[in-house]
Amino acid sequence: MNKPEHLHSAFDQYATDSLLFITNRPRLVFTEGHGMWLTDHNGKRYLDWLQGWAVNCLGHSPECIQTALVQQAKKVINPSPAFFNEPSIKLADMLTSHSCFDRVFFANSGAEANEGAIKLARKWGKLHPNKNNEHRYEIITFNHSFHGRTLATMSASGKAGWDTMFAPQVPGFPKAELNDLASVEALINDKTVAVMLEPIQGEGGVIPATREFMQGLRALTKEKNILLIVDEVQSGMGRSGKLFAYQLSDIEPDIMTLGKGIGGGVPLSALMCKESVAVFEPGDQGGTYNGNPLMTAAGLAVLETLLSPGFLQSVTDKGNYLKAGLLELCEKHGLEGERGEGLLRALKLGSPIGGKIVELARDLEPTGLLLNSPRPDLLRFMPALNLSTDEIDLMLSMLSEVIPVAQKNV
Repeated sequence: MNKPEHLHSAFDQYATDSLLFITNRPRLVFTEGHGMWLTDHNGKRYLDWLQGWAVNCLGHSPECIQTALVQQAKKVINPSPAFFNEPSIKLADMLTSHSCFDRVFFANSGAEANEGAIKLARKWGKLHPNKNNEHRYEIITFNHSFHGRTLATMSASGKAGWDTMFAPQVPGFPKAELNDLASVEALINDKTVAVMLEPIQGEGGVIPATREFMQGLRALTKEKNILLIVDEVQSGMGRSGKLFAYQLSDIEPDIMTLGKGIGGGVPLSALMCKESVAVFEPGDQGGTYNGNPLMTAAGLAVLETLLSPGFLQSVTDKGNYLKAGLLELCEKHGLEGERGEGLLRALKLGSPIGGKIVELARDLEPTGLLLNSPRPDLLRFMPALNLSTDEIDLMLSMLSEVIPVAQKNV
């Protein structure tokens, strides 16, 4: 299954030393992508179940985004966020019309949207002080959570080791346990302004918050007069089978962040809030590229597709189909099970073979398979939402081929 070294020779034409080293990358350069498929510099094709970590919600280079970008680029690309532009107005209106929120601020990445949510909550806490007229600023987050790679969002995240990586941390982010309401309540004090969580912890291993927990959390935050923030950078935009994952629990948060799938592959994110929380004043928030018409035109194309008749139901149906297939793999290979919502799912391997499976699957011949292992004993699946059941079957077949090989090498 290992690719012969001579097939890597074409890689040598690329001078990669100028790129800042931030991660170990295989000797591959992807040159083309369509739907669920990528092609590398050697002409080898790969079935892509990463899709940019849930970014390409409609697959690689979907026609609707191509058309939107070309048409908008011929009109105006960036007139400056000091002025209104038509695509951003339309996208904001569609987002608010199909959610419980009233206001939208567009940004460029999920981390930037989450940074904005933190700022907005703290500004609200300043305007709504505690009984001693003191500024409320603490935001309760959760162990194993992931909110981004800025200093504030790393501090808000609950990833092991991140508390010392770029110390000192930004203060004000005590950590509770997901699906444990008592652990949240124990952290609430007169400095608490909000609770922030992913409805489905993605990087943490695809761990959904239960309906009961989300409903209890909403009741608790209302009782304590603190905000509820949902980070739907990974779980939003149809990924869960609902347009937004908070809708699975029939609640209404105060603030929501979106990223990844909202742009379908282009850099776009959003911070959304209720009117009662829209407390930013001029100068509080901004950005050179925020809400530019080129990116929001792509976002419009994505959202219109997600809202087309039957699309979201198809995500639920394919999610159930994938779930059934993963459970069959568990029975066949003695694995521990699966979990998730819609087309954000995980396979629990029962042993630390995730990294080996990723390598073996990528090196399959003649066609490779791209997978993700956020934890050594887990695989995460983030396919295009419009994939076919044949592509699900193909992935399951390829995965079934490499699992026993990885198990032998434990």
